[in-house]
Amino acid sequence: METVSIYFRQMDAISLTTAAILLIMSIMTWSVILLKYGDYRRQRLAERRFLDWFWPQPAQNQVLAAQPNHALIRLAQTGLDIARRCARSSRADELDAWVTRALRQALDAESAALEFGMTVLATVGSTAPFVGLFGTVWSVHHALLALGNSGQATLDQVAGPVGEALVMTGAGLAVAIPAVVAYNLFARANRLRLVALDGFAYDLHAFLLAGMPPPHRTDPTPADQAVGVIQPAHAERG
Repeated sequence: METVSIYFRQMDAISLTTAAILLIMSIMTWSVILLKYGDYRRQRLAERRFLDWFWPQPAQNQVLAAQPNHALIRLAQTGLDIARRCARSSRADELDAWVTRALRQALDAESAALEFGMTVLATVGSTAPFVGLFGTVWSVHHALLALGNSGQATLDQVAGPVGEALVMTGAGLAVAIPAVVAYNLFARANRLRLVALDGFAYDLHAFLLAGMPPPHRTDPTPADQAVGVIQPAHAERG
């Protein structure tokens, strides 16, 4: 602790500001990581239970009345609500187009929600090394000033600024690396999740038009023939 105290006492305002910026970046990065990972785990478990319950015997009234706490139930509620409205109106023959449009908009909304925190991770991962590099340059500047003022190079005069420079470099990398790794992992998870949601939307679209649920699956993975609700299957209504 004494070494840390001495280290911070010899830092000037610019060095302290740089260190504070890196600390804030690190807090933001780990907050996003924990929030996104917790939300991903929670939704995956809820969606598996929902699929086990929904497809064997779709209960439309119960689905519409359920709490929309994950993406699959929000998609199901969107599709079922549109189908019910079309059945009550004189536009039952337009069910295909209305369901397709509604599910596409719902998928777009879920895609936007998955982007939460990704900008923070990308920004921190790309800028933190340069913030640390700025702190390094400023510390080296201090070391050179100390040498110029003393006229001779002694270890006690340059050890502090040089050590500060190395710490700043390491701090920048320590902040950037988790952000970059997390960004890549979450980007891949988001792509797979969108494929799974698109597959469910395809199955739901076919069910609402033909009244035939897909083969029962316990995991929200896309159907082999899922090509998205942009190109829905044109089936006769059952």
